[in-house]
Amino acid sequence: MTAARVAQVSEADDDGHAYWNLVWAAAKGGSGETALRWGLRLLASAEVLERKVGGDLVRSVASGHESLRGEVATVLVALAEVETEVCVLRSLVVGLGAAQDPRGVPVLVRLSGHEDAEMRWTVALAFGTVVSGLPDGPDVRALIRLTQDQDPEVRNWAAFALGFQLEQDTTAIRDALWKCTTDEDSTVREEGARGLARRHDPRAVPLIAHLLDSDDGSQIFTLDAAEILGVPELLPALAAYEFQGSDTDRAIAACDPVRRARMEDDAWTVVVELERLRPDIGAALSSPRYESVYRMQVTHRETVDASYDAAALLTRADGDPVRAAELVVADLTGSAGSGPRADGFSESSG
Repeated sequence: MTAARVAQVSEADDDGHAYWNLVWAAAKGGSGETALRWGLRLLASAEVLERKVGGDLVRSVASGHESLRGEVATVLVALAEVETEVCVLRSLVVGLGAAQDPRGVPVLVRLSGHEDAEMRWTVALAFGTVVSGLPDGPDVRALIRLTQDQDPEVRNWAAFALGFQLEQDTTAIRDALWKCTTDEDSTVREEGARGLARRHDPRAVPLIAHLLDSDDGSQIFTLDAAEILGVPELLPALAAYEFQGSDTDRAIAACDPVRRARMEDDAWTVVVELERLRPDIGAALSSPRYESVYRMQVTHRETVDASYDAAALLTRADGDPVRAAELVVADLTGSAGSGPRADGFSESSG
């Protein structure tokens, strides 16, 4: 609480970092039960700052302890119905996002129309993990509204959640993303185009080519969209693209039929070689509709499951599929670390 009070009146970033370091340390410790209990006690306080700290603590518990997310969601949904202070409500909304529980959808839908722009922005972020799963659910309709918000940051994150994080594909969603492509904000335009590309909407092809030829925006999302589409029509725009690098090369490889076929053959060779080296390791290739790379899912009874970006794995192995298979075996049976890595390996719970 002392750190929170200092951060509240201070404009120094270090003071804010000091506060959050304490929150995360408290939430991470043990099973999370103690931190959750203290967070709930603070949320019952009459003091606004104490309730905010309680919300921050509880949301951090949900982020670090999956087993407690259901309990966290139950509490936060109830508190959000009676809380009136904006700063506390924002903390509760972030907590619902961390809990990833669909019971939070009605709360987020209600707050999506809040007069405070930062609240609406926080809601757009939370909708990335709190979803109904329905093609025309209240969460989808709220996100569509937020893509037309008066605040550009709200529109940006709503377009990101609607186009990139959600996998529903309806006419209403595509129409909303199409409107985003004409937004005055370049990032919103890119998010709209990428969202259409993920749904393989043919209108995205000329859009992506135009964005590659323009000089506004980060272009990272545009390259990602080109890689997802993987169509030869984009090769001229990619070849003429000003910033040639690894992201551009991945997009070109996805759009070039020859290079794409070679990568697919090499990825399958990795699977076959894995079967030869270690029959007890199961591997499979998949090409999810909304992703731009071939995903290699690997299982091993003595380790957690792992998934690989096939292109990144082959790059790590200098293009040698046999070497790539050997690297997978080493990862799963040797001293490979956990969590996402830059070389194409990531762990997921089995």
